[in-house]
This record gives sequence, structure tokens and C-alpha cells, in this order.
Amino acid sequence: MIVNDRIRANELRLIGKDGEQIGVVPRKEAIRLAEEANLDVVLVSPNAKPPVARIMDYGKYRYEQQKKEREARKNQKIVNVKEIRLSPTIDDHDFDTKLRNARKFLEKGDKVKVSIRFRGRAITHKEIGRVVLERMAEETSDISLVESKAKMDGRSMFLMLAPKSEK
Repeated sequence: MIVNDRIRANELRLIGKDGEQIGVVPRKEAIRLAEEANLDVVLVSPNAKPPVARIMDYGKYRYEQQKKEREARKNQKIVNVKEIRLSPTIDDHDFDTKLRNARKFLEKGDKVKVSIRFRGRAITHKEIGRVVLERMAEETSDISLVESKAKMDGRSMFLMLAPKSEK
């Protein structure tokens, strides 16, 4: 924001402290009016013809903006992505353990990336890995949504699960 003496335009369309239109005035006149009211001239729309300026307390305005930004930061939620690695030939008990961990992460509100790493000749049987990933998605379908379907990336295949929103 450009304030007071930093304003370069010779004429400004001025808006008063209560929002009333004062009209087009020279820059020095605008600064004089603001100083009489013990306020600042703030350039609101520099690209307009003539530029639009407003008489306001700039320090108070900046404080309000910072307060709004802090409030917005406080209300945002950080989403973590947890990764669970499986193998295409995973046994039932191992699968259940990984499933329990995935459910725990999803209930906590984190996204889960389920990945399968193909080693050696296992890459020739991608359908086995896809079946394991789809089983994981199906087992967690009551608390999660599939954000991205199973896809290959080099020697690994992965799938993203996002927690269902509580709305």
C-alpha cells in the first residue's frame, strides 16, 4: 500500500474517513485534509483514472489485516500424508496389521498413501499388486475415500486414501 508522501499522482479521487466521496482533489490538498483529521491518505486503487485514495488510520488498518491473517492461519488444518508399504505377496496377518495402522491414520485425519514395491520379476504381475491395493481401499471404504486410483510409478504402484469428512 502506498501512503501519504509516497503517492506520486498529482490528482486523486478522494474518499473521506466515513466513506463519503470528497471528489477529485490535488495530492497536497488530500494530504492536508488527512493531517487535519490526524489520519493518513492511502492509495486504494492506483490503476484507476484518477487514482483512488482514502483517508484512514493506516496503522489501525494494518493491525486489522494482520489480525485477520492470524485468525485464518489458526483455523486452517494441516493434513499429513502417511505412507504404508505393502508387498504384492503379503500374507493375511501382515495385511491386517497394515490395515489397522491405515485405519488409525485415517481416523486421526491424515491421508494415507498405500504403496506396493515390485521387486525382481514380480513387476510382470502388476495385477496381483492392484488386487492388494483394491482390497486395502475396500477394507477402509467405511472411513475413507479413494483420492487417486492405483497407478504405476516406476517399480511401485500406489493409491491415495483420504479420510471422509465429518460433515
